[in-house]
Amino acid sequence: MAQKKAKAAHEAIVNRKARREYEILEDLEAGIALVGTEVKSLRAGQVSLNEAYVKARKDGLWLEQAHFAEYTEGNMHNHEPLRSRRLLVHRAELIRLLQKSKEKGLTLVPLKVYFKGRWAKVELGLGKGRKLHDKRQVVKDREASRDIRRHLGKG
Repeated sequence: MAQKKAKAAHEAIVNRKARREYEILEDLEAGIALVGTEVKSLRAGQVSLNEAYVKARKDGLWLEQAHFAEYTEGNMHNHEPLRSRRLLVHRAELIRLLQKSKEKGLTLVPLKVYFKGRWAKVELGLGKGRKLHDKRQVVKDREASRDIRRHLGKG
């Protein structure tokens, strides 16, 4: 009897700051080109997307400032923690994203990094930056809906 391997909690590295700072309008999945020790760091859950962003260059999309910690068992050929990493998307998708990101106030932000099968993937979000009053309004709305659910459940 074959049993599925249980997923570890650290397999998906989430950028929680992104959903707070941006209103995500659209999600998209992209592959990410990693070297061997970066894959091992990702499997160990030693990745941070807090300061990460996506930059569009003429040769494609690049993940910048994502911190993949150096692999402790690595040798002298270990990776550089903050290097730029190429994102793998289809050409038509790339053109569509570039056109949308040129609209006023829209930007591409990495939302999470995870494995899909044996491939490392990045979930990107096309988002619009929130101002401070927008963030406060989101918190108020969330608390109001929580209170309504609480009262309906008890009533």
